[in-house]
Amino acid sequence: MIPHKSKIQHLLFSGRSTSLSIISSQSIYAEADGKISFFIGNKSQDSGIAEMEELPVPRNIKISNITCDSFKISWEMDSKSKDRITHYFIDLNKKENKNSNKFKHKDVPTKLVAKAVPLPMTVRGHWFLSPRTEYTVAVQTASKQVDGDYVVSEWSEIIEFCTADYSKVHLTQLLEKAEVIAGRMLKFSVFYRNQHKEYFDYIREHHGNAMQPSVKDNSGSHGSPISGKLEGIFFSCSTEFNTGKPPQDSPYGRYRFEIAAEKLFNPNTNLYFGDFYCMYTAYHYVILVIAPVGSPGDEFCKQRLPQLNSQDNKFLTCREEDGMLVYHHAQDVILEVIYTDPVGLSLGTVAEITGHQLMSLSTANAKKDPSCKTCNISVGR
Repeated sequence: MIPHKSKIQHLLFSGRSTSLSIISSQSIYAEADGKISFFIGNKSQDSGIAEMEELPVPRNIKISNITCDSFKISWEMDSKSKDRITHYFIDLNKKENKNSNKFKHKDVPTKLVAKAVPLPMTVRGHWFLSPRTEYTVAVQTASKQVDGDYVVSEWSEIIEFCTADYSKVHLTQLLEKAEVIAGRMLKFSVFYRNQHKEYFDYIREHHGNAMQPSVKDNSGSHGSPISGKLEGIFFSCSTEFNTGKPPQDSPYGRYRFEIAAEKLFNPNTNLYFGDFYCMYTAYHYVILVIAPVGSPGDEFCKQRLPQLNSQDNKFLTCREEDGMLVYHHAQDVILEVIYTDPVGLSLGTVAEITGHQLMSLSTANAKKDPSCKTCNISVGR
């Protein structure tokens, strides 16, 4: 009996004109050109799966068209007994589990069954494929018998690959979610960066009085293309609602560098959306990138991030009014702004703040809450 489509939970498997979807860990069906073509019920490891050397072993496995939650797979096979192949068994594991290369139906959806379709075949499913994650894959050919059991080939060699970061399409989905909760805009006039006194002493002594870009850590969305790759300097611009000034508390240190907003954000810079996340808390963070036009940081962002209109967006704006640049930031998200070029301390001031050091607000290497409906999208997590 063909299961009802409303039971679909986990997996999409597609070829040139064929797709395969996991209904649950107990059942699988495939569609060819929009029509159901086969159905397999769940079988245990002891169901009688047997090896049969005559079936060709997949070789020269190729992985291509890798995204954050899909890839294409193809391989070569000897022609001997090729016409007896009815299914492919695909063993997909995160790299740390690559020694577990045995087919178990109860392990679906990481152990996949597909009807023998033309190659290459696309494997797709955000419930088991995560972005920027290393996987191993091996393949068997199989022949389904009249009693429902299978004869199978030996496993192919194990191939390793890594899924990709979020694409601009995925980041645009995150951007749209962030826009929903950004809130009204508040006026501000300075960007600021909090660090310990030792940090600023080191900058003066070893870097000619200029803060240098460093590689962004792995905080935020797992698929963000800026994590571990983009070089920049973190700044804040959020203000207190009642004073219109930066808060006196900080999780990053008791010394604060303040710089006039127009020195970092002006018509000669581009603005990009980088990430939207939370850390199991009620408040959300938005990462924006400011890059001088034509700089290496600007070129990096153009290829990977959605660009925002600096004068008209929901997060951070720079507009000319009466011959002066006026700045606003979103009220209901915490903005983290990355500036991609060095910044000289002489362009601003360094002073000790009077508030507390709230370590609970630190985002250093913080992991995103994968269950939050506000800041997650339906792709690899």
